[in-house]
Amino acid sequence: MNNIGITTPATLYKPSLMLLTDLYQLTMAYGYWKCGMADHEAVFSMSFRQNPFDGGYGISCGLGYLTGYLNEFHFDEEDLSYLASLRGNDDGPLFDDGFLQYLRELRLTCDVDAIPEGTVVFPHEPLVQVTGPIIQAQILETPILNIINYQTLVATKAARVCGAARGEPVMEFGLRRAQGIDGALAASRAAYIGGCAGTSNVLAGRLFGIPVKGTHAHSWVMSFTEEMDAFEAYAEAMPNNCVLLVDTYDSIEGVRKAVQVGKRLRERGHEMAGVRLDSGDLAYLSIEARRILDEGGFPDAMIVASNDLDEHIIDSLKQQDAKIGVWGVGTKLITGYDQPALGGVYKMTAVRGPDEDWRYTLKLSEQSIKISNPGILQVRRYHRDGLFLADAIYDAATNIDDGCTIIDPLDMTRRKHMPGDVAHTDLLVPVFRKGEQVFEVHALDNSRGWVHKQLAALHPTIKRLTNPHQYPVGLEQSLFELKTDLILKLREKAR
Repeated sequence: MNNIGITTPATLYKPSLMLLTDLYQLTMAYGYWKCGMADHEAVFSMSFRQNPFDGGYGISCGLGYLTGYLNEFHFDEEDLSYLASLRGNDDGPLFDDGFLQYLRELRLTCDVDAIPEGTVVFPHEPLVQVTGPIIQAQILETPILNIINYQTLVATKAARVCGAARGEPVMEFGLRRAQGIDGALAASRAAYIGGCAGTSNVLAGRLFGIPVKGTHAHSWVMSFTEEMDAFEAYAEAMPNNCVLLVDTYDSIEGVRKAVQVGKRLRERGHEMAGVRLDSGDLAYLSIEARRILDEGGFPDAMIVASNDLDEHIIDSLKQQDAKIGVWGVGTKLITGYDQPALGGVYKMTAVRGPDEDWRYTLKLSEQSIKISNPGILQVRRYHRDGLFLADAIYDAATNIDDGCTIIDPLDMTRRKHMPGDVAHTDLLVPVFRKGEQVFEVHALDNSRGWVHKQLAALHPTIKRLTNPHQYPVGLEQSLFELKTDLILKLREKAR
């Protein structure tokens, strides 16, 4: 078995994933090269604008995949041959030979900073920041968004589901409903980091070292004339993995038959692990199943529940005192069912030519939420007595060690002052320097444990499933003022 977390996209698919990009990244790269800007420096920042699932937080995820991609950053001959075959509107080559030769020799020389996997994150905070030649930083936009968006979405969903289960194990059962192969593999990885105890996805188990779990389907029972015969045969075949699916015909009768099979299994020196409910009134059925199992001498047999579960259904079942010990969650976890995309963005925040100072940049919009933040950014998290207090997004060139005032970028009246003597941690860490990896991505188990510690440091009201309290996040005051001034100048210039 591979060590947890070492598998990367390149090892899953092919040595080069450089064409996993949008064409406009390459047409812009060509434009930079043609007009002599390829080596101009730029800073790009990836963030999301709103917490997913109408929740109070996000869970950063995908850095393990991203570092694997960055370590294999080069165009191979098959990539270049394909690009040479592309044609423009005049049926001439889209890219000339000089540019393709430039790509052949291109290697990553950027600095990349990122927030480690499993960290609690919030809107507008840079999850990944790339600094380096503009042509390289531009090419990285699509893969960064593809990798970080999806895994952050699923890790956040998993954290919400596991929070609703209140410490009881959640199994990710979504492979058959996932959007394709990597939609299953990347999601299994992210769900495990987010808190799931295991997966049904055997390939994810082999590649990432995630515990795999599974029982049998209704087809097993239906292939026998009698349900009891099906249970007996499964217990005989899998005495050390005997969890019986009891709802093919009648759930309560199925539990009673499972007790009989469990007794005979015990006589052979094995123990029935439990039963699974996959339909019906899970609260009522689990309570009755618990009573039957206890009276039958199986107080330790677990009750596994599935059937289109999500955090809201699990929370409701917990409030109804359902006797479920393990939760199998599939479709609504692995697809991010109620919000299928995080909506993260990757925006240029600064640029400079040779021997020039940085020119800070932003994108304007009629929608305030879509106006990007300028600068070379860092995120400082303030904490006290084991609880997070607030996050300040600030320009790395600004010294805020003596304290700062945080201003909500969407509501300037929402402000919070953080004194300099409050404990704090800067979240973005160096991951690559001049194209060389300098940060060891945490193993999946460590990232999963980090999620648990991070969530424990959030006030319970921020973790509410409905109408969560808003955690204080904002721009440091001088950055807010710089952004405001830049907005006014750009609006005036645009007239």
